[in-house]
Amino acid sequence: MDKHDIVHWKREGDIGILSLSNGKENYLEVPDFIGIEKFREWTEESGLKGVIIHGVGRNFSAGANLEKLNELAENYKLFSERITRGKNLLNYIEHLEIPVIAAINGVCFGGGLEIALACSMRIGSKNALFAFPEINHGLIPGLGGAYRSVKLLKNKALEIILNGDMLNAEKALKIGLIDDITNDKDAFEYAHRKMLSMTEGRSPELIRFAMRALKNADLLSKEDALREETRMFCKLATNLKI
Repeated sequence: MDKHDIVHWKREGDIGILSLSNGKENYLEVPDFIGIEKFREWTEESGLKGVIIHGVGRNFSAGANLEKLNELAENYKLFSERITRGKNLLNYIEHLEIPVIAAINGVCFGGGLEIALACSMRIGSKNALFAFPEINHGLIPGLGGAYRSVKLLKNKALEIILNGDMLNAEKALKIGLIDDITNDKDAFEYAHRKMLSMTEGRSPELIRFAMRALKNADLLSKEDALREETRMFCKLATNLKI
């Protein structure tokens, strides 16, 4: 197991597990809660097929530690740089060419929800609660939460961000904020089974190509996405020696 600030990393077979661990609420002390170079080092490990992100204990993450946030905000230049580094980290998670599942127990607020939105899939336990409470503190989401909410939820993002109200797991599933609810006490167990069902017995290259084809639908024009799909399909078919 490797530890970096409030984050723990371990490898279980082909799956990497990123654990947020910072007291009962798993607060994020700084926007760049882990250095992107360290995270890149972990996710570029040979043969890695997927990543699960979860919170240690009863909660995923309650988001920013407001006291620490206020301290950082006293130096605008430094604060802006750290926010940018935090956004770059979440962008890196979003663009990984392996599936990343957020396994969410308990509270998933603010920056915690922004981490979850950067993942490929979000699975909540029945007790999961979701919110962007920033508006109640005179703030808005600062790590890309507004952008990703609109991309995922369209106009429903307006109410979530401007009201700052909590959503339970059932409401979050209904509006598309999460992809599934598990009856398991711990969402991690279900997320792990889901990850294995998508990756077990498949080569890392096959998984990367499939993820790239899916992401290209958003990143490229239709013509470029289809051209790249053809290239990857032909390469895989050639490898199979049909």
